[in-house]
Amino acid sequence: MLDVLILCTGNSCRSILAEALINHLGSNRLHAYSAGSHPTGTVNPNALATLQRNGISIEGLTSKSWDEFDGKGIDIVITVCDRAAAESCPAYLDGTIRAYWGLSDPAYVTGSEEDITKAFQTTYDALFVRISKMLELPLEDMTQAEIVEALSKIGSQPQA
Repeated sequence: MLDVLILCTGNSCRSILAEALINHLGSNRLHAYSAGSHPTGTVNPNALATLQRNGISIEGLTSKSWDEFDGKGIDIVITVCDRAAAESCPAYLDGTIRAYWGLSDPAYVTGSEEDITKAFQTTYDALFVRISKMLELPLEDMTQAEIVEALSKIGSQPQA
C-alpha cells in the first residue's frame, strides 16, 4: 500500500477533499493523508458538506501541519494549491515522488449559497476525475520517474 500526502496551504478544503476521496476510492491500494504549510486548524464546513453529499465519510478529517508527517515514510506527495506549490517542502520529503495538481480554492468563492455549493462541487468533481485516473495507473509497477510523469500529466488537465 502506498502512502499519499496531499498538501495545501491551509489544509481546510482541497487537500481535505482529496484525502477523503483517495481513502474512499483507493482504499485497497493507497492510504491518503492531508496537511498544510500553514494549516487553518479547522476543516471548512462546505468541504465536509460536499463530501457528505457525495457519500464520502468525513470521520477523522482534521486540518494539520505537514510537520506531523516527518518520518512517516510518505511515498507520493501531491500539492493541490498555487501558494503551497511555491513553497519549499520540508527536508523529510526530499526524494519523495511529487506532483502538482493546482486547483482553484472554493473557499474564496463569494455569492449565494448555491454559488458556493457549486464551487465546492466543481473542485470535488475535478479531484474525483484526477484521482480516478491515478487509480487506473499500475503505480506499484512504475518507476518514480514514470509516476511523476503520469501524475503531472493528470494534474495538467484543466479543472472542470
